[in-house]
Amino acid sequence: MPQPENRNPEATTPVAIMHRAARIEDWLHAARERFARRRGHQPTVIPYTGYGSTEWVRILCRVLLTKPPGPSGPAKKARTDAAGIRGWRSFTSVPVNDVTVTIEIDGATHRVRADRGGVVDVVVPVSLAPGWQVASLSTEGSTAVEAPVFIVAPGVQSGIVSDVDDTVMVTALPRPLLAAWNTFVLSEHARVPTPGMAVLLERLTATTPGSPVIYLSTGAWNVAPTLTRFLSRNLYPAGALLLTDWGPTHDRWFRSGLDHKRDNLRRLAEEFPEMRWILVGDDGQHDEAIYSDFQQEYPENVATVAIRQLSPSEAVLAGGRSKDEARGTPESPWIYGPDGSVIADQLAERGLL
Repeated sequence: MPQPENRNPEATTPVAIMHRAARIEDWLHAARERFARRRGHQPTVIPYTGYGSTEWVRILCRVLLTKPPGPSGPAKKARTDAAGIRGWRSFTSVPVNDVTVTIEIDGATHRVRADRGGVVDVVVPVSLAPGWQVASLSTEGSTAVEAPVFIVAPGVQSGIVSDVDDTVMVTALPRPLLAAWNTFVLSEHARVPTPGMAVLLERLTATTPGSPVIYLSTGAWNVAPTLTRFLSRNLYPAGALLLTDWGPTHDRWFRSGLDHKRDNLRRLAEEFPEMRWILVGDDGQHDEAIYSDFQQEYPENVATVAIRQLSPSEAVLAGGRSKDEARGTPESPWIYGPDGSVIADQLAERGLL
């Protein structure tokens, strides 16, 4: 049987060539892990939604040390699962470095290694029916948890990739103070959904049954539980989250959010070569440039690009509008609108909705 494919280079990067900042971060993680274990914290697998085909699936999760259930029993259990890790606590939780995670899916067991930040991003072979399936994830000393995965049926040729910040939720992320407040303090109950975007994405999935939905963001994996609850609470279609891990890498001080988006778009094009993607973003950051580059590199894999135009006040707070020029074609046009309703009307006029 083919072995799991771990496409995270940090999982196998020799320590000798790691950036000094990464070595310092590893030392801090190790010290915090020892302290947390002495306090009785236990390994917990935080599952994320994955995706795949009938022959393979991409499994995503993270291993953290969290407080064990308290003396009150089930009432305290929420502390040890994803729903109990909120706001700033998601950034202070201790990742478990280089731990083995057991994946059980399709009647088979796979053992893989998490990376320096406790993140697992791995492809395993399967033979599954299309639709929603479940993988069981665990590590030594943890309770098994279920990770949903969406299996794309053969023949499905349309999918949706959506940005998150200022596209599905109003965040004005470039503002450091507000970004910190939204990330570390504010719960999903107080976050503001972008008008009409949930209905737009739901209509797109209804128009093309079986289409995968991918939420691609430069946000950290730490906010995945909060973001998942936000999307569900505001009736966005379920889909995989592709986030990143903040902090130093083996060869640089900080990860590149732009490279993260570009790399994952290329990966989707390679994984689903027949898929034509509807790319949804906004004009306040770099979505236009990223989508335009992807369209030039993979013109056959782009059905259309839908860009939400920020209001004047949002554009000012977001540091201005993007100055990139769209490069739409008759086969894959670019659509602009201030909200999901206007974008939906334009897509309908072009027969795309």
